[in-house]
Amino acid sequence: MKLNELADNPGSRPTKKRVGRGIGSGKGKTAGRGVKGQKSRSGVAIKGFEGGQMPLHRRLPKRGFVNIFRKEYNAINLDRIQDFIDSGKIDITKPINTESLLEAGVIVKEKNGIRLLGRGELKSKVTFEVTGASKRAIEIIENCGGKIQLLGTSTINKDTIDDKK
Repeated sequence: MKLNELADNPGSRPTKKRVGRGIGSGKGKTAGRGVKGQKSRSGVAIKGFEGGQMPLHRRLPKRGFVNIFRKEYNAINLDRIQDFIDSGKIDITKPINTESLLEAGVIVKEKNGIRLLGRGELKSKVTFEVTGASKRAIEIIENCGGKIQLLGTSTINKDTIDDKK
């Protein structure tokens, strides 16, 4: 074995460089922070500070309105659900709801509910329990003989859609 063949154990990590331990260490005196001033001290975070000039985020005009109470929905198209049914990840004998979609991996995170969109086709007779659905999605589901129940309301059928107009 030669000196140039020495190596650390696989997966080991080098020790952290200790700073401020004398000029001979290579990171002494200023500890790699440069010299003097506010940024050389600890506990300083100057985000958006531009040396006394009015920062850019304060110079630009503010526009619009952000609703902090806005609800975020998981939007899912019917063709995506059909793909998961075909692959056997969704059981069509049980109603399709948030829990079953999370379990199947269709959605990663549960938001404020599920909203069905009408892209693609659905070949299976399925029951849905979702927060919302587009008119086209409802139409496609009912043409397959399936049912859709919007959470917070009763089962949807074409009569209730026409009444809401």
